[in-house]
Amino acid sequence: MSHDHGSAGARHSRRLMFALVLTGGYMVVEAVVGYLANSLVLLADAGHMLTDVAGLSFALIAIWFAQRPATQGKTYGYYRVEILAALLNGILLLGVSGYILYEAYRRFSNPPEVNSVPLLVVASIGLVVNIASAALLISGSKDSLNVRGAFLEVAGDLLGSLGAIAAGIILLTTGWRYADPLFAAGVGVFILPRTFRLMKEAVDVLLEGTPRHLELDEIAGAMVGVANVQSVHDLHVWSVTSGFVALSGHVDVSERTDRQQVLVDLHRVLTGRFDIDHVTLQVETGDLERALGQPCLPQAGNCFAGPALAARQAERSNWRDIQRSPHQAKKGRI
Repeated sequence: MSHDHGSAGARHSRRLMFALVLTGGYMVVEAVVGYLANSLVLLADAGHMLTDVAGLSFALIAIWFAQRPATQGKTYGYYRVEILAALLNGILLLGVSGYILYEAYRRFSNPPEVNSVPLLVVASIGLVVNIASAALLISGSKDSLNVRGAFLEVAGDLLGSLGAIAAGIILLTTGWRYADPLFAAGVGVFILPRTFRLMKEAVDVLLEGTPRHLELDEIAGAMVGVANVQSVHDLHVWSVTSGFVALSGHVDVSERTDRQQVLVDLHRVLTGRFDIDHVTLQVETGDLERALGQPCLPQAGNCFAGPALAARQAERSNWRDIQRSPHQAKKGRI
């Protein structure tokens, strides 16, 4: 299996650029018409689209930054810039959601007159723009937190356009002024939980948490299922960025074992079965390391606390079956 150690977001940079052009052009039109028509739902959606323009710009800049080569000072390169961009998008979305909900609450007390005809026209155009932008970004949102942040903003705009159309129809047919702040509040409520989820996942990556699609116990069990592996400890799995998973760990083997063959077999399992991109393993023989005064065992206190699994604790996998039927990693891994 080949691994390009690249950014998942980089594959979608051209789509991001198209979405940015569409969103930026429509945002200007919507803001002007919303101001002239005195429509909060249009102004709210334009404000949300302003964060889209900023978010898409951040995403593109982050992708460019992530492609810079690693240096002696930044040995993993700049991949994490994309995760920081996703977190920044989340902060922007929180601010916009709070403002929309505040304005909706204020206008419920004294709903202003809203011109429904321009509201309907601009919102209908916006719906087309947002559908096109969402279609451009939806595939990338499954691979990259950075792109997902941009997609969530566009999806919020799409809902805002639908809300504006619904509010315009109600205003045109019934004159009910509460429709505008009601649907604006709906946009804000829609954005919030998705924003929190995006931010949580970005923080998980920054804290080097285990990727959601992988189970550490399952990985450790597969490793001790490899021939001549006695135990596994000090095992860590984390995302460097979206789509780039790394693993490090210590493997205890018997003294007469061919260490090189064990490493080959372990790499085959970890890359083929779990689709891990970057594997770093330290092979140890417990008695020999203790004799040299260099043990790295859980009880020695010189390893990070982490899962330790001995071969006798796990049901050994059939090595030939693993080679014949490698597990396919889940799509959309983050």
